[in-house]
Amino acid sequence: MRLFLLTALVMLAFAGNSLLNRAALAGDDGTGPAAFALLRLVSGAIVLLGITALRRPATDWTGLVRPWGALTLALYVQGFSFAYVSLATGVGALILFGGVQITMFLGAVVQGERIEPRRWLVAGVAFAGLVVLLWPAGAAVPDGAGAVLMAAAALGWGLYSLLGRGARDPLGKTAVNFALAVPLGAVCYWWVPDGIGTRGAVLAVVSGGLTSGVGYALWYTVLPRLASSAAAVAQLTVPLIAAAGGLLLLGEVPGLRFALAAVLVLGGVALSLIRR
Repeated sequence: MRLFLLTALVMLAFAGNSLLNRAALAGDDGTGPAAFALLRLVSGAIVLLGITALRRPATDWTGLVRPWGALTLALYVQGFSFAYVSLATGVGALILFGGVQITMFLGAVVQGERIEPRRWLVAGVAFAGLVVLLWPAGAAVPDGAGAVLMAAAALGWGLYSLLGRGARDPLGKTAVNFALAVPLGAVCYWWVPDGIGTRGAVLAVVSGGLTSGVGYALWYTVLPRLASSAAAVAQLTVPLIAAAGGLLLLGEVPGLRFALAAVLVLGGVALSLIRR
C-alpha cells in the first residue's frame, strides 16, 4: 500500500507540472513562459541539489556533468513552458506523452536495437493518436505553434530519457542537469524577456521545487521497486490526471477529439505491456 501511495503521489506531481504551468500562464498577473521556466529551473536545481547532498554528502559532482543532458532538459522545460501559452492542460500532456514514446522508439531504431513487430504496431497506434489530435480540420484543433513547441519538449524529454538509461545516479545527474540548464533558461529569458507576477512566481516555485524536484526524487525512490510494466502503466495516468485537473480547476472541457486521441495513444502503450 505504501508503494502504491508513493507511486500515485508521483503521478500527481508529474500531472501537476502541466496544471501549474498552464494555470500560471492563463492567469491575469502578466506571467510569461520564459520567466516561469527560468524560476522553475532555479527552484528545481536548489531542491534536487539539496536532496542529493543530504543523501550522499560525498557526491562527486564533476563526474555527473553531461552537457547533452542539460541541453535536452532545457529543451524540454522551455518547450513545455511556451507550449502552455496556447494549449489546454490535457492536450499538452497528451502531446508530450505520445511524443516521448515515439522519440524513445525512434531512438531504439537508430541505436540498432532489434524491434519486434508488436513494438512497431504500438508506435503506429500512438502516432495515429497524435494525428487524430493534431489533424488540421474540424472543431477543437490545438494551436499549431503550441503543438510544435510541445513536440519539441517531447523530443527533449525523450532524448534526455535515452541519454539517462542505465545511469548509476539518476537523481544526482538530474540535479546537476537542472543546475546547468539554469544559464540556458537565463539566455532564453534575455532573448524573450517577459514578466512574472506574484501568483505566477509561487506556481513556478511549486512546479520546480515540489512537483519537479520532490517529484523526481520520489520517482527515483520507487522506480527500483516497480516492475517495468507497472512503471509504464502508472505513467499512462498522467495525461488523464492533467485533463481532469484542467477540467476541475481551469474549466477546460476535453472534447471528442481529445478522447479519441487519448484512447489511441494510451491504448497503444498499453498494448506494449500485454504479454504474449
